Amino acid sequence: MQISRSVLSGTKIAAVLAAGALALTACGGSSTPAASSDSGLKLINAGKLTVCSDVPYEPFEFQKDGKIVGFDMDIAAEIAKDVKAELNVVDSSFEAIETGTALTGCDVSISSISITDVRKNVMDFSNPYLDDDLTLVATSSSGINNLDGAKGKKVGVQQATTGAQYAKDKGIDAQQFEDSGLLVQALKAGTIDAAVGNGSVLGYAIKDDSNLKRVEDFATGEKLGISIKKGNTAMADAVNATLKRITDDGSMKKFETTWFGEASK
Repeated sequence: MQISRSVLSGTKIAAVLAAGALALTACGGSSTPAASSDSGLKLINAGKLTVCSDVPYEPFEFQKDGKIVGFDMDIAAEIAKDVKAELNVVDSSFEAIETGTALTGCDVSISSISITDVRKNVMDFSNPYLDDDLTLVATSSSGINNLDGAKGKKVGVQQATTGAQYAKDKGIDAQQFEDSGLLVQALKAGTIDAAVGNGSVLGYAIKDDSNLKRVEDFATGEKLGISIKKGNTAMADAVNATLKRITDDGSMKKFETTWFGEASK
């Protein structure tokens, strides 16, 4: 199903405008009260860390057995634990996340967000937590061996992403999908010949499918970060403290191994 870049999901935009109304259960987190006031940290919903995320975006965030799980969700749970709050995940369109709209109803957005100068105009970012360049994957029958070979073919991207912008800059007239689930579904169904996106996500999606191949990687130097409302230094400090802790104690490496294995390399 092709979705126009200008169209947002009604369900997901509602989740942004009324954070918590469509909140989803996530693994991890704590039910203890909100962080103490001496930290200067204020949560939108008392006692809850409200996180906006574009679900599904495997292996970063997706539903399994009625819960939201994934690499980003493991990190979100650690942040919630450190600020002594319950983790509350709100499903948002990525376009709302990218433009900063999501942060009107969420404390942070965690959804495999590439740090860019354009995005820094409307939001602050945590320290980077993952390097994640772009890649081109294609069906084995497409005859596509590089990006030039994809021109004139049916290429898909997720709207509002750096992959979509990269394809456009390289002269690819790509079909745009609202989320990665629809993009991967179209790729596996053969309704598109190829897709451009982050290597972690597309590599994970095709790792067990012999009909799909990773044909070219692009060293774009992308780094993922957690977005925070501009000027919210208390939240930024709390998030960065958790990222440092889980990096130093080995938890981050454990999360990477659990969700990516060799797929991200």
